[in-house]
Amino acid sequence: MPQAVIFDLDGCLVDSEILSISAITEEIQDMGAPQVTYDYIRDRFLGVSMRVICEHVAEQTGKTCADDFVDRVEARLFARYRTDLRQIEGAAAMLDTLRDMGIPVAIATGGSIRRMGETLGVSGLAGYFQGAAFSADQVERGKPAPDLFLLAARELGVDPADCVVMEDSPHGIQGALAAGMRAVGFVGGSHLDPMREAHRTLLLSKGAERVCDTIPETLNAMLIR
Repeated sequence: MPQAVIFDLDGCLVDSEILSISAITEEIQDMGAPQVTYDYIRDRFLGVSMRVICEHVAEQTGKTCADDFVDRVEARLFARYRTDLRQIEGAAAMLDTLRDMGIPVAIATGGSIRRMGETLGVSGLAGYFQGAAFSADQVERGKPAPDLFLLAARELGVDPADCVVMEDSPHGIQGALAAGMRAVGFVGGSHLDPMREAHRTLLLSKGAERVCDTIPETLNAMLIR
């Protein structure tokens, strides 16, 4: 039985990745890089910070992200949150179960602190993570480095070896394992509809002990040891 559960946020607890990928793609295309498509962003950058995305885009296209790039992406994204953001089915019930079991939980997201707060607030999940929501903004190295997961474990007061992580991205799986934690993959987000089986194989290849399609299945997988 784990002593703590650490969650990626986007694509695991909330079905937000499809909104985020669209907002990032549109903003980059508006910079004059039409070759950067939705699929291009989705296939390469799930779970990573905006800083990493901007560095890659500059290297590959010669287009430099403006200082307000993140602000512009988040403005697009937050406007869509108001009408389109949904919890992944079963997310709140899973968090209720873990709370009833006395297992502490935390968020470890590659998104900004502002985006994390907006996502948790609009989705109605903020109350589960008071004082236990952590962003790549708070560490020197984001996923796939272990820093963010180690921060979450340290703040929870739990040994990393006693933590299990729920992740939908290969970078997140790698980061969790690098932190010495168990890693369970999740492919239930709508952004993975066209590529679910391929993504399952990818997460397994990165070391996920199991890859699940639903929240109840994921909860069972995380609690088996």
